[in-house]
This record gives sequence, structure tokens and C-alpha cells, in this order.
Amino acid sequence: MDFIRTERDSLSLYRSMLLIRAYEERLATLFAAGNFPLTCSAQGQEAAAVGVVRALNADDRILTNHRSSAHLLARGADPGRLIAEVMGKATGYCGGKSGTLHISAKALGVVLTSTIVGGELSLATGVALSKKMLKQAGIVACFFGDGAACEGIFHESLNLASVWELPVLYVCETNQWQAFVHRRETMIADRIAPWAGNYAIDYASVDGNDVNAVLTAAEAAVERIRRTGKPYLLETCTYRQKGHFSLDDQGYVDADELTRWKALDPLRRMEAYLLESAGLSADDLAALRAQAEADLDDAVAFAQQSPYPDSSALTADVYA
Repeated sequence: MDFIRTERDSLSLYRSMLLIRAYEERLATLFAAGNFPLTCSAQGQEAAAVGVVRALNADDRILTNHRSSAHLLARGADPGRLIAEVMGKATGYCGGKSGTLHISAKALGVVLTSTIVGGELSLATGVALSKKMLKQAGIVACFFGDGAACEGIFHESLNLASVWELPVLYVCETNQWQAFVHRRETMIADRIAPWAGNYAIDYASVDGNDVNAVLTAAEAAVERIRRTGKPYLLETCTYRQKGHFSLDDQGYVDADELTRWKALDPLRRMEAYLLESAGLSADDLAALRAQAEADLDDAVAFAQQSPYPDSSALTADVYA
């Protein structure tokens, strides 16, 4: 790995990825214990989320998909409020009305989470067009997977963004699995990024399990969008280590493939660097992991102690 950043930067990136991993593992534990909603996991994709989100600023807007927890936490979301939202509690980001699949956080610039495959692609052009017409600062980052890239809306969105010269950063997290179907069953090419070239959109493909490589590529993409006002597609090649959702036992996954990708785990790769080049010890890493678990203890306690919405909130935020 070619780390070009300081120890402090790398440690900050690692803390963010560690929190995301701890969050998803805790949700899996809560589900296994019973009486907890199903959730979709993005375990193994932490570097892709953290690297891209770290390249954005406060004026930028984010649209994401059903594996949104990593993007939200990387953006600074409170894990307690996220868990409260998943549990349908009033203290959640959407007052307990969105669950895990539709979370939005206006204060963080997260416009929406779409459970419809490619749904965020259909709206990213509209958000970017609004920014352009209103002459607002910032760009729009749209996260989607390789499954959504096989949908027609992917091509429609890129085509309009190119024609209208919209400031959209398309981020395709190619995680090799489209629900229960392997990528190779639905597409011939190994990379999605070059598809953008058909719409005169600049693109890049990067190792999505190397957080610094993702950050460097994302910074270059964001700078280009800000300078030209035109869209850009960044593909992060990564792997979904867990099943499509909580009940999924991954019985359809090739064991050797899973083993190969787990050897490239983004957290383990960052830990190896911190041990070898940043002067941290195994005890230091253990302390960081313990802190992440303690943060999740507090988050779960907050969510469990939070009230459910009052019936008076039933029609709030509903538009006639």
C-alpha cells in the first residue's frame, strides 16, 4: 500500500473504518439475539465509504443505497441515533419512520437512502441540476453498487448528467455480489468505470480496500468536478464479506473466493501499516478496538432507552 498521508490522517481513517465495522457487527449480534430488525451489511467495504466521504466538504450532498450505514457514519452520523432509527425510535434521524433502508440526515447533507436498486441514481441528477440552477456551492456524491450499474437508470442518469454538465460524483462500489447473484452472471466486463466513457464522462477504477488509494482518487475526482462542473465516475473494487441481509448464510458463495477477499480486508491492511510504519503497537490497536466497542455499547443503550414515537407524530412530515 502506498500511504502518502501522515500517521494522524491514517489513524483517523482507521478509527472511522473501525467504528463502521463495530456498528455492523453489533447490529448482527442484536439480530441474532432476537427482536431486532433485518439489516443489509456492507462489511468489507469500509475503506470505499471512508475514502470517498473524507474527500467531500460540508456543501456537498450524498445520495446512497440500502448499504448506507458506512456512508452515514463516515459522514459523522451518531451511531446511537442510527440504531434508534433502525429500531423505530423517536430519537432516530427520521423519528423512527425510515428504519434502516430510508435514512436521511439533512444536517449531514445526506439527502436520502434508497432501498430501490438504482433509485438514488434517478434522483442524483435532479439534486445536481437544482444545485446548478440555484448556483449553490458543492457537488453531489451518489453511491451505488454493480447491481445498480446493470439497471437502465444508470445509463439514463449518466447520459443526462453529461448532457447537462452536472456536478455529480458517481461512486460505484463494485462488491462482486448483486444480492444473491455474482457479478460475473450479469456482466461481461470486469470493470464498470469504462462504461462512463461512452457518455464522455471521465472515470477511474481504484482498489476499494485501500483507504488511502480511495481517498487520493476521490480527491482528484472531486477537484475535477469542482473545476469543470462536469460529472465523474469513480469505481471502488471491493467485496461484500457478509450476506445480502441478516438471515443470509452465504451458502451460495464460493468459499475460496471469500477467503481470498478476506485476506484483503481493509481494516487488517490498515492495521498492518499502523504496526509497521506508524509506530503503533498491538496494544494500541486493541485499545482502539475496545473504544469502538465501548462507543457501540453507549449507542445501543441510547437506542434501547429511547421512546417510540407518539401517535401525534403519525402525520408529521407527510405531504398531501
